[in-house]
Amino acid sequence: MAIVAVGSDHAGYVLKDHLACELRNLGHEVLDLGVHSTDRVDYPDYGAAVGQAVAGGEVELGVCVCGSGIGIAIAANKVPGVRAATVHDATSARLARQHNDANVLCIGERLTGPEVATEALRAWLGAEFEGGRHADRIKKLSGMDGSLSQLPVD
Repeated sequence: MAIVAVGSDHAGYVLKDHLACELRNLGHEVLDLGVHSTDRVDYPDYGAAVGQAVAGGEVELGVCVCGSGIGIAIAANKVPGVRAATVHDATSARLARQHNDANVLCIGERLTGPEVATEALRAWLGAEFEGGRHADRIKKLSGMDGSLSQLPVD
């Protein structure tokens, strides 16, 4: 099982805790990087923290939650080597992993309910990067942020 970092802002706190519990129930180890309340905070801090944990090899994968899933994904994607994808359902989550080798899953608590978010998490965890034609695209993305050395082996 994987070690997964989770992080959220105040608007994603409830769903982040729900998904962390689901990860543990599935046998994963969870590194919870916050938040731990609904007190207002800034999502870039938590998206970056999850991204740094993934890119630095402290964890294998990351899960981020904010109100929409968009802002925290932008923050995580500022970290070289991170491929954070905002998803809305199981299909977008599965494709994020299969085609984009997303190593950080981002979800919006205000847009996605806990049942759909859980399905998305499970689909993302169960999917594998397909490589092939997608590998060249990931290589281009990694060249853009200077993380070519962190590419998956095809």
